[in-house]
Amino acid sequence: MRKWEGNVFAIAVEQQQYKTYILSDQLAQARLTVVPERGGIVTGWQLRGQEMLYLDRDRFANPELSIRGGVPILFPICGNLPDNRYSYSGQTYMLKQHGFARDLPWQVIDRITHDRVGITLALESNAQTRSVYPFDFELQISYFLQGNALEIHHSIANRSLEPMPFSIGLHPYFLVHNKSSLQFDIPASQYQNQIEQTIHDFSGQFDFEQDEIDVAFRSLSRFDASATDLDRRLRLKVEFDPAFSTLVFWTVKGKDYYCLEPWTAPRNSLNTGDRLLWLDPGASLELPVRVIATFL
Repeated sequence: MRKWEGNVFAIAVEQQQYKTYILSDQLAQARLTVVPERGGIVTGWQLRGQEMLYLDRDRFANPELSIRGGVPILFPICGNLPDNRYSYSGQTYMLKQHGFARDLPWQVIDRITHDRVGITLALESNAQTRSVYPFDFELQISYFLQGNALEIHHSIANRSLEPMPFSIGLHPYFLVHNKSSLQFDIPASQYQNQIEQTIHDFSGQFDFEQDEIDVAFRSLSRFDASATDLDRRLRLKVEFDPAFSTLVFWTVKGKDYYCLEPWTAPRNSLNTGDRLLWLDPGASLELPVRVIATFL
């Protein structure tokens, strides 16, 4: 085990199935687990001995399966494309749901153990990414523990000679044992059912007797949303940059998670252009997200 350590903050490295970085803040009694080579994913976030995130460990252990749990990174698309296809500059490309960032190995490029504890990971374009997304880019993600908050900073740079279209998002799986104990504060009055493609008024609650709930809130009056778990006496609030114009809620019946996902664009934006972000050659963009836990 290797370790970088300050007076209060530390980063340890353990060789498990994958090399695993464990960030800790002794004062806040906080701990964050990050696995760079498995999609740069956060797999665990503990506060005062309580786990905030769900993780399906069997799927995580199988590199052939997408991960269900932790905080997957969605890039260069959020959601899926019809038949996994999109067209650009007269060519058709295949790009699977949520893009490739959550599947590829990332590199650790910085560690911080003074003032706070954090780690920065980088993913650069390569022959594999260019075969499905014909742009050169560098994507950096920084994770910081700050008291009862997890801060996630995105930095996207276009290394291409032409403007680069993309969307980016996070897919946090929050742990819940009793969904009927959840109360939501989501700043929207309507949502789109992403399964049926229908619009509905939002009353503030969801029907958890459904087999699956997959809805997108597109007209947000603020850039934060929260869920309060009355059983755990825990509130989790997600704050996000205004570039995250879409908030997705997703869960499956019988599974101990719910997802509150900030996306910069809805599904299929690479084809429709709806809320799609564009970066000029040589330009970069910083997009912060913050998850705050409050014990009630």
